[in-house]
Amino acid sequence: MASPFRRALVVLFATLVGMAVTARLGVWQLSRAAQKEALQSALDTRAGLPELDLAALAHDSATAATQHYRQVRLRGEWVAQATVFLDNRQMNGRPGFFVVTPLKLAGSPDAVLVQRGWAPRDMADRTRLPVLPVQAGPIEVVGQIAAPPGRLFDFAGGASGVIRQNLDLTDLARESGLTLRPLSVLQADSSATSGDGLLRQWSRPVSDVQRNYGYAFQWFAMCSLLAGLYVWFQLVRPRIKRRA
Repeated sequence: MASPFRRALVVLFATLVGMAVTARLGVWQLSRAAQKEALQSALDTRAGLPELDLAALAHDSATAATQHYRQVRLRGEWVAQATVFLDNRQMNGRPGFFVVTPLKLAGSPDAVLVQRGWAPRDMADRTRLPVLPVQAGPIEVVGQIAAPPGRLFDFAGGASGVIRQNLDLTDLARESGLTLRPLSVLQADSSATSGDGLLRQWSRPVSDVQRNYGYAFQWFAMCSLLAGLYVWFQLVRPRIKRRA
């Protein structure tokens, strides 16, 4: 049977380890929040820079990453037959589709994938797609440069057809015969989008920083609780009993 002294050491050691782990996790959550805020600040700074034109638009992924969230204004024509509806995408908590269409750039052999907006899903018939206005001829697209649409978990493991879970630029380029730049454009509302029925309330890339602060508070509270329990049960309560 362990002596009272040995039990006290075990309890002290376990408490110190628990406090160290929870405090470290709290500090890690604070550092994650700081990283996200720094990233958001950098993206906000980029968004305030002058618009990029076609001549400055990236041709490779490394350069494209430095242009994310820069304002851009492009001219070209929609490649409507290559439009894809990305399923299970949400906007304002509602399920629906992200509508993406390549834009054949004017004065260039290349095209850029444009995330044109969000459309609600028909709950009665999920294969029924929204009817988009026909916009033939040259069009101007204004928006922000972004990475290609994010990927969701796909049980099927592949993508084809008009409705898809995910979209790969390489696959779309092969299917359409287009040369796609390694980026996309989050289209903004403008006179060219009037009446198309799509929502463009794009979420900020770093929108959950408060969650990190919440987790940090929880971990620090747990660390304080461990300290408080140790002080009460190992120091204060035994002293009260001895005095009684």
